[in-house]
Amino acid sequence: MSSATLSASGPRTGSLDLEPLGPGFGALVHGLDLATADDTVVADVRAALTAHKVLFFRGQTLDPDAQVRLGNRLGELTASHPVVPGIDDAHTEIYALDSADDGFSDVWHTDVTFMKRPPLGSILRAVTLPPSGGDTNWADLELAYASLSPAVQRLADELSAEHDGFRDFGERLLQRQQGQGSEWEGETVTMLEPVVHPVVRVHPETGRKSLFVNPGFTTRIVGVSDAESRYLLDLFYAHLTKPEHIVRHRWAEGDVAMWDNRSTAHYANRDYGDARRVMHRVTLRGDGPLGVEVLRTTDFGQ
Repeated sequence: MSSATLSASGPRTGSLDLEPLGPGFGALVHGLDLATADDTVVADVRAALTAHKVLFFRGQTLDPDAQVRLGNRLGELTASHPVVPGIDDAHTEIYALDSADDGFSDVWHTDVTFMKRPPLGSILRAVTLPPSGGDTNWADLELAYASLSPAVQRLADELSAEHDGFRDFGERLLQRQQGQGSEWEGETVTMLEPVVHPVVRVHPETGRKSLFVNPGFTTRIVGVSDAESRYLLDLFYAHLTKPEHIVRHRWAEGDVAMWDNRSTAHYANRDYGDARRVMHRVTLRGDGPLGVEVLRTTDFGQ
């Protein structure tokens, strides 16, 4: 993506009743029916997503068709996942996170960073909830970067990291999918090759920096020794998951969550024993992550 395509517009959330969960991270949206919202409200939701990074909506009545429609109003939907097919032929965009089929996310991660163009964001709705447990936590990667010491920020600005999805999805691609994954960015996924992204990502709409590494898919820092890579990643992971960087959501029937995948990581608690937990997710098409060099050519309206 060239710098000419980067947006410099600020957030516009005037029609929404927002309850912020922190000074700059997380908000509960009151009194909004996502299935019937008009175009102005949907545009405000999209702006609030960029501003607050994760949004929660109670009492929604979305079904699979409505979830797909909502996603396409907020952006352009991808396939359900590069490897895992959708829930059925009519809903190829919906990824089912089903605990009965190894649908666990009990490691901190940012979605699909093992592809060259990870998703912009995701919309997740509760389908089947356990009697207790199964909360989801989000970490603010912009705040995590901002709260690093200036010396470590400068180091992180210069680093790149490798992201690899083979550990989690390689066997499924080769065995269950017979080497034929989903269509992603116009090509059928037949292998999972590691990709390299900047350790510090610049948000393409706001120009804010975030710490763009995650324990789920980041495997090493490029251009340093194995020992240095382990120490640096351990430092970054411990820092980004500090409690003051996190919001936690306790799910209820009818809940929907949205998050900006460019500036957050998340973790789903696996603390519900043999009970079943099913969540349906759609993801919005994203861009290739940009490093700090883009700040030399783009002012983001600031």
